[in-house]
Amino acid sequence: MKKLGILLSIFAFALIFTAQAQQAGSGAVISFKEKSVDFGDIVQGQKVEHTFTLTNSGSEPLIISNVAATCGCTVPSWPKEPIAPGNSAEIKVSFNSAGKMGKQNSVVRIYSNATEPIEKVSLISNVLPKTE
Repeated sequence: MKKLGILLSIFAFALIFTAQAQQAGSGAVISFKEKSVDFGDIVQGQKVEHTFTLTNSGSEPLIISNVAATCGCTVPSWPKEPIAPGNSAEIKVSFNSAGKMGKQNSVVRIYSNATEPIEKVSLISNVLPKTE
């Protein structure tokens, strides 16, 4: 009877371990082609934009719930519909340098149902004064 109890315990552990391993491998996964772009020197008041390409390299649909910028000078737009596994989508980010000076790093946070629920992309620039 004791041997049967030990065997059942080992079997139960094996089932639990297998179920957890399967769950860990599932879900949506965001893979970016690039996570930042550096525009170098730009003139104050200039607007720049970049389109970040992402791919859902996971096994479930990717749902982006929100995309938030660090300030009002940076405006993102993103897909509102789910992104199927293996498919790609774009997040367009624009930066307005009006009122800015010097080195700028505009960070955008992407909130989703991915296994890593918060991802970041950024636009980098060095804002120079206008010459009149």
